[in-house]
Amino acid sequence: MPNADPRNCTTPIILPMFAQLHSHETLDPQDLDQYLERGWFRMGQTIFTTNFLNFKNQYYSAIWLRIMLDEFSVDKTFQKLRKQNARFRIEFKKASITPAKEALYLSYKKNISFEPSASLHNLLFGKASHNIYNTQEVNLFDADKLIASGFFDEGKISAAGITSFYDPDYKKYSLGKYLIYLKIEYCKMDGLQYFYPGYFVPGYPLFDYKLEVGKPFLQYLDLTSKRWWAISHFSNAVIPLQVMEDKLNTLQIILTRYGIKSQILKYEFFDVNLIPELNGIELFAFPIFLIYEDLPDENLYTVVYDVRDHQYHWIRCKSVWASNAANVQTDIYSSHVLKLDEDLLIADNAETLAATIQKVLMVKLKPPKSLHRNEDCCN
Repeated sequence: MPNADPRNCTTPIILPMFAQLHSHETLDPQDLDQYLERGWFRMGQTIFTTNFLNFKNQYYSAIWLRIMLDEFSVDKTFQKLRKQNARFRIEFKKASITPAKEALYLSYKKNISFEPSASLHNLLFGKASHNIYNTQEVNLFDADKLIASGFFDEGKISAAGITSFYDPDYKKYSLGKYLIYLKIEYCKMDGLQYFYPGYFVPGYPLFDYKLEVGKPFLQYLDLTSKRWWAISHFSNAVIPLQVMEDKLNTLQIILTRYGIKSQILKYEFFDVNLIPELNGIELFAFPIFLIYEDLPDENLYTVVYDVRDHQYHWIRCKSVWASNAANVQTDIYSSHVLKLDEDLLIADNAETLAATIQKVLMVKLKPPKSLHRNEDCCN
């Protein structure tokens, strides 16, 4: 790769992965607070973060949420649910897994549209044998019958809602939402400052219920600034995946003007860093990238747009594993698991980067003097 010094390009910077997973033997309450504030969440006895999701080959952004407990007050929805469910007995206690809760979880699992963990034990513990979290539970009883359970982890100043499930025969009582409200109220009374319900997914309605719980006191984590903002400030214009796609589309149009063919592809293995066995390898984790015609080189050259620094990154990747079952969709790259080999250049605008790519291609492919007169040199 020839050296290039384009205008508005700066020294390459390797940014943290979008998907990460950490494992701990112990986790102090204040450490959990710090993880939650950065948009991390429990998975079994590990803790992870991700910013992108793949549901049936459709890609989405994950937007992390929290509720400000200092300001939270009972709203009309909570009042209605409390009145409607007044006859059900409420119990808070230290979390435990019992046959009755496992049976309730399995009954709930059969009546939902997505695939959750195989069991409650697997959801909370995975393969671990002990709990590193301070986990509490809330249970609802109809007389002596257990009809709903919810679990949440407490830190020093914050808590995270982990799961809620209920008897499908009681669906009309909105027990899932009611349990979230009960957790929030309990945590507020316990002197905590924040409650983290997980993420919602713009364009995927399954998680929209989280936007209706404590809405006036709800905040979202902005991936670009790493700051929490009121949910009223959220708009489609700040959805990370949409911003990435729009920026790459702009670059693709400019590359076309230079006679350079390119594709914008979704990357199937963007969340590969969440696999415990691969923890620490820091594999390539962008959900979408632009690839132009292959150079006569064993490396893969791609362009990504990183919303965290508002820059295009021209990078070289290498394959660390070749898949034997590539995705049949032509807009998804799934033939190799990639590792970032070198962040070659970064640029703050598409025109600068496109011009640099053209110069490098001309050197590599040795085209005629007029690139536009012989487009076959780049085909």
